[in-house]
Amino acid sequence: MPASEFQFLDTNILIYAYDSQADTKAERSQQLLEELWLSKCGCISIQVLQEFYAGATGKTHLDSKVVTDIIAELSAWKVHSPVVKDVLRAVEIQQNYHISFWDALIVNSASQSGCAILWTEDLSDGQVYEGVRVQNPFIETG
Repeated sequence: MPASEFQFLDTNILIYAYDSQADTKAERSQQLLEELWLSKCGCISIQVLQEFYAGATGKTHLDSKVVTDIIAELSAWKVHSPVVKDVLRAVEIQQNYHISFWDALIVNSASQSGCAILWTEDLSDGQVYEGVRVQNPFIETG
């Protein structure tokens, strides 16, 4: 895979990276996050940032100031800001692929950001949606 390919990071992977209770998932998520930082290929959306704040301050009990600082750092990535047409497109994606609306909104954001890969554990590994291939970072390959 060329180093210049944009890759979209779903919320759950981001939360695991900062969850001290996630063990091997935290380790793999941290590794992936570092790879995306170094390659400058990381993409997220406003939805991911919102869900990250809610999940990290709730589930992982991180201090809101720490989470706010992480979000500020992530703003250096390519960030998709969905508008009404994206919501409408997500409805079509939901209906076409029979996935949840929220996953469809993530797929649309990854597609609109020009991403080749969507890192998530919420969709089927290897499945292609709207030209974006899903990769579950917790499934061993090769």
